[in-house]
Parts: sequence; C-alpha cells; structure tokens
Amino acid sequence: MSQYRPARAAVFSAGSWGTALAKIMADAGTDVIMHARRGEIADAITTAHRNPGYFPDIELPHAITATTDPTVALEGADFLVLSIPAQSLRANLAAWAPYIGPETLIVSLMKGIERGSELRASQVVTEVTGVSADRVAVLSGPNLAPEIMDGQPAAATIACADEDAARRFQQACHTPCFRPYTSTDVIGCELGGAVKNVIALSVGIASGMGLGDNAAALLITRGLAETTRLAVAMGASPATLAGLSGLGDLVASCTSPLARNRTFGVHLGRGLSVAEATAATWQTTEGVKSAEAVLDLARTRGVEMPIAEVVSALLNDKITLDEAAAALMQRPPKSER
Repeated sequence: MSQYRPARAAVFSAGSWGTALAKIMADAGTDVIMHARRGEIADAITTAHRNPGYFPDIELPHAITATTDPTVALEGADFLVLSIPAQSLRANLAAWAPYIGPETLIVSLMKGIERGSELRASQVVTEVTGVSADRVAVLSGPNLAPEIMDGQPAAATIACADEDAARRFQQACHTPCFRPYTSTDVIGCELGGAVKNVIALSVGIASGMGLGDNAAALLITRGLAETTRLAVAMGASPATLAGLSGLGDLVASCTSPLARNRTFGVHLGRGLSVAEATAATWQTTEGVKSAEAVLDLARTRGVEMPIAEVVSALLNDKITLDEAAAALMQRPPKSER
C-alpha cells in the first residue's frame, strides 16, 4: 500500500494575497512552499513563520516554507499558484515554465487583462507554458487578504475546464473558514475579477469626491451590468456574474476600505494624480494597469462599457474629475438592461 502524501503547492509570490492563500492551504492540510524574490522574506517565512513585508504580526502555519529558487519551489508540486501582477505574468512565467511538472495544475489568482494582447491570465498561461486548458484553473471571489489572515469567513469560486481538477484544488484549500465552490466557467470567473477592479476605481473616485451611497450603488449596479454584457459576449454564463466571482467580488472591492482599487480611486477623487495615488497605495492596483485592456476587449466585441470608458479616460488625463462625473450622469436615458 502506498504511503499517503499530502498535496504540495508552490505559491508564486509572497505578496498579500499569495500569503493569505498559502495560509488557507496550509490550514487545509496542504504542504506549501512560497517563492519570494527577496532572500530575507523567504528566510523570515521559513524560520520565523512571519511575512514581514505584509503581515509581520501574524504567525504563519509551520507547514509553510519559502525559497528564492523557483526550481526548489516547483519540485514535486501538485499545484502552482500564481499570485503576481498580471502585466508581469508573461515574462516571469517564461522563466519558470521549464520547471513546471507534467501533472502540475496551474492556478491563477490574477485579476487583470494583459495590455496589448487583450488576453486573460489563463490564456497567457496556456500560451507561454503550452499546457492544455484543462490544467489551468482560476480562483476568484470576495477575498480581502487581511480578513482572511485574521481567520474571518470567506468563499471563492474555482473555475477550470476540467471540473475534476477544480475539485482537487477545492480539497487543497477547503477549511472551516474558507469555502471554495467549483465551476467550469473560466471566462466568467476571470472577467468578473478583472472588470470589478475598474468598477471599484470608479466607486472610490466617487467617494473621494464626496458623493454618497446612492452614487456608489449606481456604479456597482451599472458596473455589474456592463461586466455581464462583456462576459456573456465572450461566452460566459450570466449566472457566474451573479455569483462569488462576479457580484460577490464586486461588492467587497467597491465597499471595503481594505480594497486597494477602491482606495486608489479615493485618492484620485480627492485630487491626487495617478503618480501620487500610486505612491500612496504602494501595492499593485490591477484596475489601473488593466482598465485600457478591458476597454479594448469591449471595443473589439462591440460591447458598451461607459463606466470603464470614463475611468480609462480619467487615468489617461483625457478628462477632469468634474467631466468624469458629468459624463456618467448626462448619458441619454434608456431602458434598464
């Protein structure tokens, strides 16, 4: 009889969400090795069981270790979990691809669209690595990393063309505090996560300008409508956008002060420039990086996305704050759909 071996996950990299999911998987009984760029971070995770860059006061499970060597991290990994900025995925993955095992399931936590190619993260993964789509999963949902690190309840959707593969990863990250659901709608799951970042920017901008809850509700609701239009045009199920990776993630990102895209928008709404807001936020804000790519994706498919249009124009200094508010409120009246 073969001896039981816990599942093994390699998490790239050691940022806030990567650290939070590493903790979830370790709590679920999965052995986790994290890949960190800096040696001092890897050493602190392995020896002090702390990530001093993001969660210095929270002890990590001892089942989590870290390394700066991608070959060590990937050796024998059942899962490769990618939690890096979407715009740097292609270059990084090209360097790591030769060390990915033939049976490793690649799981994307990224919520962005690649600029220039208009590709979703899972498409970049298959293009760079050459693996089949049934070996690439995405995880998305209302997952604010600080709350998860505090042990608060959360849930997410794991989408993969191969539902059995999604179930394998579901087992590897199911805990009493984290409830993952499975899906085969990879397109809907990814687009819900990518576009909500742009909508969260708009809600933050409105809040920074002193607008109230009515404005926030307007942007969330109409933002969901335009996200759903784009996703359905690309082959997604509208039901996915009403779930955790759609509405759930949108609500959390648009309403929580912990959400970095909303926070970035607040800075813009208070009059900071994009450069100043970037410095004040300090963590990667995917909505800023992906807004134009989301809009290009919509234009290619003839999908109207007025909120994304306004956010993109504001980020590129084509309109002022007052012009942005006017552009949204002075649109011609129409039926709601």
